[in-house]
Amino acid sequence: MNGQKPIIIGHRGAAGEAPENTLASFALALEQGAQGLELDVHITKDGQIVVCHDHTLDRTTNGSGLICEQAWEDIQRLDAGAWFADAFRGERVPLLSEVFELVPAGILINVEVKHAYEGRMEQALLAFLRESGRINDVVISSFDHKCICRIKQAEPSAKVGLLYAANLVDHAAYAKQIGVDVFSLHPHYHSIDKGDVDGAAAAGLAVYPYTVNHAEDFQHMIAIGVSGIITDFPGRLRDLLK
Repeated sequence: MNGQKPIIIGHRGAAGEAPENTLASFALALEQGAQGLELDVHITKDGQIVVCHDHTLDRTTNGSGLICEQAWEDIQRLDAGAWFADAFRGERVPLLSEVFELVPAGILINVEVKHAYEGRMEQALLAFLRESGRINDVVISSFDHKCICRIKQAEPSAKVGLLYAANLVDHAAYAKQIGVDVFSLHPHYHSIDKGDVDGAAAAGLAVYPYTVNHAEDFQHMIAIGVSGIITDFPGRLRDLLK
């Protein structure tokens, strides 16, 4: 990284201090100095892209059931904050478009695709990003690497990243092997060392490990030269980087 500091990427916003994947969480992350945000997307029965980690609404709202089987009109009525703390009562599950309205241009938005939904997600997401005019701000990542390949083939200007937890022998070589131009690697932070990061940098790949929350792990990621750090606590990382 040539001595540059890693960028701060808020995991689901500032998920350690606010209800994950809500506008309150994203706003707090930005307030705490995040230069990027990571979020997760699913698609509703009526084709709306909503920001939620799980396939279902059960864990993070007062609703239940699969997101893909429900209409946005019903999901938008749910409380997505009270489970975390009473102070966040009334927070909603946001649309991806609402997050884009909140987040200034130039802030990295890492959109994690949780499920392809038989191609519906890919089509809806790319249509939204083209219309937004902010495709350059976005990195689309997924554990589904076939999905990532299809997205890149459908929209060559899209930046794509590979999410994985495997301790690969050669991270950069794997990225090259999948047959499309990969922008970034998103490994679990336990699965990379300095040699891996150096190899990625030599191949022109950014490295954004997840999910790093403790001072000693921040220090280690900084020492091995990662491009950015995905964390539930952007403020902690900001203070350390100072």
